[in-house]
Amino acid sequence: MNKGYFSICFLSFFFLFIFSMISFFFMVYFIMNNMVLFLEWEIISMNSLSVVMSILFDWMSLLFMMFVLLISSVVIYYSKSYMISELNLIRFIVLVLLFVFSMILLIISPNMISILLGWDGLGLVSYCLVIYYQNLKSYNAGMLTALSNRIGDVLILMVICWMMNFGSWNYIFYLEFMKNDYYMIYISLMIILAAMTKSAQIPFSSWLPAAMSAPTPVSALVHSSTLVTAGVYLLIRFNLLLLDTYFLKFLLLLSSLTMFMAGISANYEFDLKKIIALSTLSQLGLMMSILSMGLPLLAFFHLLTHAMFKALLFLCAGVIIHMMNDMQDIRFMGGISMYIPMTCLCMNISNMALCGIPFLAGFYSKDLILEMVSFSNLNFLIFLFYYISTGLTMYYTIRLMMYLMINDYNLLSIYNLYDEDFIMLKSMMVLLFMSIISGSMLMWMILYYPYMIYLPLNLKMMVIYVIIIGLLMGYLISNMNIYSLNKYLLTYNLSTFLCLMWFMPNLSTYGLSYYFLNYSQKLLKNIDFGWSELYSGWGMFNIMKNYSIFYNIYQLNYFKIYLFSFIFWILIFLLMLLMI
Repeated sequence: MNKGYFSICFLSFFFLFIFSMISFFFMVYFIMNNMVLFLEWEIISMNSLSVVMSILFDWMSLLFMMFVLLISSVVIYYSKSYMISELNLIRFIVLVLLFVFSMILLIISPNMISILLGWDGLGLVSYCLVIYYQNLKSYNAGMLTALSNRIGDVLILMVICWMMNFGSWNYIFYLEFMKNDYYMIYISLMIILAAMTKSAQIPFSSWLPAAMSAPTPVSALVHSSTLVTAGVYLLIRFNLLLLDTYFLKFLLLLSSLTMFMAGISANYEFDLKKIIALSTLSQLGLMMSILSMGLPLLAFFHLLTHAMFKALLFLCAGVIIHMMNDMQDIRFMGGISMYIPMTCLCMNISNMALCGIPFLAGFYSKDLILEMVSFSNLNFLIFLFYYISTGLTMYYTIRLMMYLMINDYNLLSIYNLYDEDFIMLKSMMVLLFMSIISGSMLMWMILYYPYMIYLPLNLKMMVIYVIIIGLLMGYLISNMNIYSLNKYLLTYNLSTFLCLMWFMPNLSTYGLSYYFLNYSQKLLKNIDFGWSELYSGWGMFNIMKNYSIFYNIYQLNYFKIYLFSFIFWILIFLLMLLMI
C-alpha cells in the first residue's frame, strides 16, 4: 500500500483531532467568561470599496467547530482501513479536507460573502464526493445533489445583493435593525428557502437519499455534521431576523411533513444506507421544526447530539457493508451479532441514542424538544406529527435491528465476517464514548439554567408510551414473514407511493430538473449554437475566410483574373452607355 497515503491520512487525523481539542478548551473559556471574539482583516481597499474577511468566535461557533473537527478526524482515520483497496486515495483525503474547510468557513463567518464561499464550497465538493465511484447512478445522484444545492446558492447571492444597501455584509450587526424593517421580510424568505435546500426539507428532499452513492465515510461526515446541518446552522444564526415572520409557520408545517414522510419511507426501505439517510432527513425535520417554533438553542443542542450518534451509525453500517462484500440489502443479512459483536454493540447503542432511550445522547435533546412541543400552544396536527414521527423512528430502528442482528442469517453465498479491523473499531469507540456522554455534557454546558416543564402525568409520560408502542410495532412488522408478500401486494400502490418518498424524486428529477434542463438544452442548441453562432462567431469566421481566399487569389497575380476583370468592367461600361 502507498506509504504516502498512510502518512497524509495520519497527519490529517492528528491535526484535526488536535484542533478539535483546542476548539473545545477555547469554547469552555469563552462560555465561562461570556466572551465573543470578532476579527476583521481588510484584504483590499480602493476608494470607498473595502473587501474584508471577518471571523466570529463565540461559544456556538467554537463548539460546533469542535464537533465537526472531531467527527472528520475520526472519519479520516476510519477511511485509512475502509478505502484501502481504492486507487487515488490521496485525492479522496484532499476532497474530505476541502469539505471540512468549507464547513468551518461557513461556521466562523459573520459575513455573507465568506458564508457564500463556504456554502458553495460544500455544494461543489459534495458533488465531487458523490461521483467518487464513477458510474451512471453516481453521476445522476451527483447532478441531483448539485442542482438542488444551486438553488440555495442563488438565494444567498440574492441576499448579498439586497444587503448592499447597508454598506457591509456583516449581517451579525444588522439583525436588530433588519427586524424592524418591512423590506427585510424578503431577506428572511430567501434565507429560509436557502436553508431548506441545504437541509433537504420538502420539496427539496430527494437529493439526500440520492447522495448515498458517495463512499460510506463521506456519508458519515455529510449526513451527521456538515452539509445537511449547514441550513439549520444558518437559520440559528439568523434567528433574530426570523422571529415573528409569517414564513416560519410554513417552515413549521413543511419540516413536520418532512419528518413524517421520512419516518414512513424508512419503514418501507431495504437499503441499509438509505434507511439511515431517511433517518437523518427525519431528524433534520425535527431540528427545523423546533427552530421555527422559536427555540434555536434547543435545535442547536439536538444538532450536536445527533451528529455524534448518526456518524457512529454510518461507520457501523460501513463495516457491515464491507464485511458483506458491498451488499446493502438488509433482507440478505441477519444474525450478524454472533460474528461481529463489537460493531453490533456500537450500532445498537447509536440506534438507541437515535430513539431517545433514557440517559443516552439523543434522550436529553429529544425528550426536551417533545416536552416543549407538549408545553407550547401549537395545534393538534403538529403535535400528532411530532409524536407519530417519534414512534416511527422507534419503529424503523427496531425493524433494522431485527433484520440485521436477531433474525436468521440470510446471505446466499459465502461470507467473511470478522471483527478484527482495529482501525475501524478504534474510530468507532471514540464516537461510541461521545454518543453516551455528549448529551449530558452539553446539557450541563450550554443550557444556563435547568428547564422545568410542568405537564400532566400522561403528557409527561407520552415519550415513554410512544417508544414502547414503536418498539412493539417494529418487532411485529419485522416478524411478518408469512404475510410480508401479501402486505406489499394488497397495498401495492400505497406502498409504492410511501416507499418513493411521496414521488418526490420523480417530481424533482423528471418534473423540475428534466424540464428545465431540456429547455436550457434547446436554448443552447438554437441560440448559442444556432442563430448567435451563425451571425457572430461562425458567421464572421466564414465571411473573413471567403474574403481572405478572394484576396489571396488576387495576390497570386494570375493573368486570367485580370483579363476577366478587365472584360467585366468593359461590359459594365458598355451597358451604362446603352442605358444613356
